[in-house]
Amino acid sequence: MFKKILIANRGEIALRVIRTCKEMGIKTVAVYSTADAESLHVKFADEAVCIGPPSSADSYLKMSNILAAAEITNADAIHPGYGFLSENSKFSKLCEEHSVKFIGASAEMIDRMGDKANAKATMIEAGVPCVPGSEGVIADFEECEKLATEAGYPVMLKASAGGGGKGMRAVWEAEALKEAWDSARHESKAAFGNDDMYLEKLIQEPRHIEIQIVGDSFGKACHLSERDCSVQRRHQKLTEETPSPFMTDKLRAQMGKAAVKAAEFIKYEGAGTVEFLVDKDRNFYFMEMNTRIQVEHPITEQVVDFDLIREQILVASGVPILGKNYLPKLHSIECRINAEDPYKGFRPAPGKITTFHAPGGHGVRLDTHVYAGYTIPPNYDSMIAKLITTAQTREEAINKMKRALDEFVIEGVNTTIPFHRQLMDHPDYVNGSYTTKFMEDFEMDS
Repeated sequence: MFKKILIANRGEIALRVIRTCKEMGIKTVAVYSTADAESLHVKFADEAVCIGPPSSADSYLKMSNILAAAEITNADAIHPGYGFLSENSKFSKLCEEHSVKFIGASAEMIDRMGDKANAKATMIEAGVPCVPGSEGVIADFEECEKLATEAGYPVMLKASAGGGGKGMRAVWEAEALKEAWDSARHESKAAFGNDDMYLEKLIQEPRHIEIQIVGDSFGKACHLSERDCSVQRRHQKLTEETPSPFMTDKLRAQMGKAAVKAAEFIKYEGAGTVEFLVDKDRNFYFMEMNTRIQVEHPITEQVVDFDLIREQILVASGVPILGKNYLPKLHSIECRINAEDPYKGFRPAPGKITTFHAPGGHGVRLDTHVYAGYTIPPNYDSMIAKLITTAQTREEAINKMKRALDEFVIEGVNTTIPFHRQLMDHPDYVNGSYTTKFMEDFEMDS
């Protein structure tokens, strides 16, 4: 087992990893930029190393600084959390070359599944259902036209190296394809330095449902059921729940089997998610694989009573998984609390928190790194907390979330708490009939 783990991340996920490490008797090293000197993850780690100025490029993405911090503290493993370097194959490889265990996917695995076109081709080979369209990168616009005609409009153009909705274009008719092709490639080149594209049939009224998987170094994998992540704004998740109100026992078994097949086919090691689009007739199609822990992992932990960070660490140290699949025993909902103003188009709202009161009570979990007096820096993602409620039924979990949101007080900055409170009363959310298009028609009440 590792003696000391450096957490190459910040905020709530860094604190989350530190907590499990402490429970396992493992020493921890926090890294931080000068903007994060007062963050709780810095205060609760056994050691802390400043790795640079506020800019991510000069701190949390600076591989040489992070590896130097691991060396001077004698850390024998690095946990990357999510975001930043968690799916960076170069960093994974550098850790291996410096004899520091990267608690995540191998460089080969990240490259194989990180490129969406390669991932889709791999899943087709594995026999996992995929959306009709190109099997890899499109060579030129003539091939794009041919594929779009074969798949049938509407289609979706996607950047092979994409993420967060960049380089994506929905095309409803042939006349609009050329303009979409040019603009998507231009945006992808600017965002990722890569303008490779692939094309898929556009699935209408879809749900975004992901399956949590864990694989070990012996080629075995298991799943821990699904999460419904369909409430999104500009392809960014706002709230998640498990089990999905759209799920049936038959569909869960089919999707779980497909996710395990995908993980074992590529001999995946670590925690990850296999993400699917599910149409209104409950046909499911592989979308992508995330080779890291997810922001929304706590709701899975709540409904199956399982510490996913602990399992990541165990698998990375060579311990085999139990090999059984896990089904939800309870219902859990997560609301991402962002420092944003939902009344002004979710505009980021960094600044100093003057008052902070955390909700509590049975079935309420709060993952956060902020407190009264903490100043939210403008340099990073605006998420400052994750509020999770868990209960016997979905109705009880929603009611518990309403109560917890009413209790949750953050003053000094605008947050998305009012949005989530209105969401919990929205008829389409309450009856579970939402899709990824839900936010297009959502309007905040004044």
